[in-house]
Amino acid sequence: MDKKLLFEYGVSDIQADKFEKYFELLLDWNEKINLTAITEEYDVVTKHFLDSLMCVKSDVLSNGASLIDVGTGAGFPAIPLKIANSGLKVTLLDSLAKRLNFLNEVISELELTDITTVHARAEDGGRDAALREKFDVAVSRAVANLSTLSELCLPFVKVGGYFVSMKGPNAEEEIATAKNAIKILGGKIERVVPYDIPTTDLQHNLVIIKKVAPIPQKYPRSAPKPAKMPL
Repeated sequence: MDKKLLFEYGVSDIQADKFEKYFELLLDWNEKINLTAITEEYDVVTKHFLDSLMCVKSDVLSNGASLIDVGTGAGFPAIPLKIANSGLKVTLLDSLAKRLNFLNEVISELELTDITTVHARAEDGGRDAALREKFDVAVSRAVANLSTLSELCLPFVKVGGYFVSMKGPNAEEEIATAKNAIKILGGKIERVVPYDIPTTDLQHNLVIIKKVAPIPQKYPRSAPKPAKMPL
């Protein structure tokens, strides 16, 4: 894998080696289970690795922070963030056991520490006392509207913590629709950080939501209500 792009964005030699191994595992496992439609090296580096690393522009990922990646899929953005900042305490939550088998192999092969996987739907995990309001930061790159994602992610965040939603170019439309839901769920939109994915013409946004109050006990609702009937 050509590591030049990674080096340009502050990745060390050791970290670049981990990204290379991650890339190899992703392609290998993608032949067995559906992890990503993006498989060309340049596209994986830019649209997965560098895009994930842009999450640091949120300025809420302090060293030692506890981070949960809700609906992590193939591990984006949390595994790239963990490679870049080994001090993060990371939890990867996903509903599909096959994906977690892949992620556990990545964790093992990359020799990552302070990172665990949890097999659960977000609707169930958010009601689990071991996970509810336990994290400094929740992140998600999942493809769902912001109202739904807020109900799935804010339950994991401590009061005073943050939910960082990675969104495409039309974030403002989603924010306008989601404002009431976010307020109901104890959140407040603090800011939106636009960013360009390096060496591409793609612009995305980080929607940064602060948890300002405990989430009401009735949330998250059971599946499929958050997706089918957004607040």
